[in-house]
Amino acid sequence: MPEICRFYGIIVYMFFNDHNPPHFKVKYGEFEANVLIENGSLLNGDFPISKLKLVQAWAEIHKLELLEMWNSKDFHKINPLQ
Repeated sequence: MPEICRFYGIIVYMFFNDHNPPHFKVKYGEFEANVLIENGSLLNGDFPISKLKLVQAWAEIHKLELLEMWNSKDFHKINPLQ
């Protein structure tokens, strides 16, 4: 599972042969979730709300890049939230 970003203890991954809708996976300690690229909401899983807000802010900034990566399956690192 390729890691595409890491910030504030949060690790962001994307499976390239995964099911629709377009989403990415996040991990923080023992928490794991799938987050929709389109609107940043939880698809499934459990994640601390304070960390989810950071993920949602990051995803909004990089939404087009995430969608392009999902569609093209062209893996690359994305800048972290600063």
